[in-house]
Amino acid sequence: MGAGNISRKFAKDLAYAEGAELTAVASQTLEKAEKFAAELSIPRAYGSYEEFLKDDNVDIVYIGTLHPMHLEGILQCLRAGKAVLCEKPFTMNAEEAAEAVRVAREHDTFLMEAMWTRYLPPLVQARQWIEAGKIGEVVQVHANFGFNAGWNPGGRLLDKKLGGGALLDAGIYPVSFASMIFGRQPDRISSTAHLGETGVDERFSALFEYDGGQTALLSGAVRLRLSNNAYVYGTEGFIHLPNFLFGPSATLHANGEEPVVFDEPREANGYNFEAEEAMRCLREGRKESAIMPLDETQAVMQTLDTLRRQWGLEYE
Repeated sequence: MGAGNISRKFAKDLAYAEGAELTAVASQTLEKAEKFAAELSIPRAYGSYEEFLKDDNVDIVYIGTLHPMHLEGILQCLRAGKAVLCEKPFTMNAEEAAEAVRVAREHDTFLMEAMWTRYLPPLVQARQWIEAGKIGEVVQVHANFGFNAGWNPGGRLLDKKLGGGALLDAGIYPVSFASMIFGRQPDRISSTAHLGETGVDERFSALFEYDGGQTALLSGAVRLRLSNNAYVYGTEGFIHLPNFLFGPSATLHANGEEPVVFDEPREANGYNFEAEEAMRCLREGRKESAIMPLDETQAVMQTLDTLRRQWGLEYE
């Protein structure tokens, strides 16, 4: 659902997801859907979401529309009995996220946020090292993701009406990463953001504090290139994830031992891994993913809302 750039990347990566079959695409115009279908050899194209959702050959819908359209798309799919994998940000705010989860549970239908980084092999390996106690108790997370998209005031990334800015397009990754590592949301948040001429957050930094003394130092940007690294520090060592969204590696630095490097180059961008998780859940009859549970998706959205309130940022 949606025939933009992110949908194109996801569709191309499905070729690397075992058992996946791309059967149809829908857009707001038939012309755009047909062009997308021709480019990617998709059998059917729809210029109407309503007609698309009547297609019995569609088992699960990937939603790659613009941010403000996510909730409407989720609800349409769920009420049509279609399982949903929705691109991040899941919704525009926590209130919308709660509505989506409520309807999914009401209709007993699968719903999952497409937080694709959770399923990347280096992050899976990092979680396994942490769970095995390789770095002891985790006490700090440092993570950032940022890129310089340039100055385009008419573009989506800098448009408040479309949920543009660093938080939902870049910062959501380190925030979700911290949530994954600590398994909960922070008890205290201190943050600052630079709001540009269009009113969106062009860059931000945040300090998360947790009862127990743990901290997370996070940042995101859409007009500033950052190192895009992630570190997890424990009482017995640390883990480094270079270029943690797109890089193939993770390195374990356990105290008193030689570094252990995990390196698994991939042919695709990595969206295939989230698709495989969604398909596994459907085969097993699950209504949500244990790796990206719906309660956590809602909790992360609440954290994002808190950050925006601190900056005085409201999407129009």
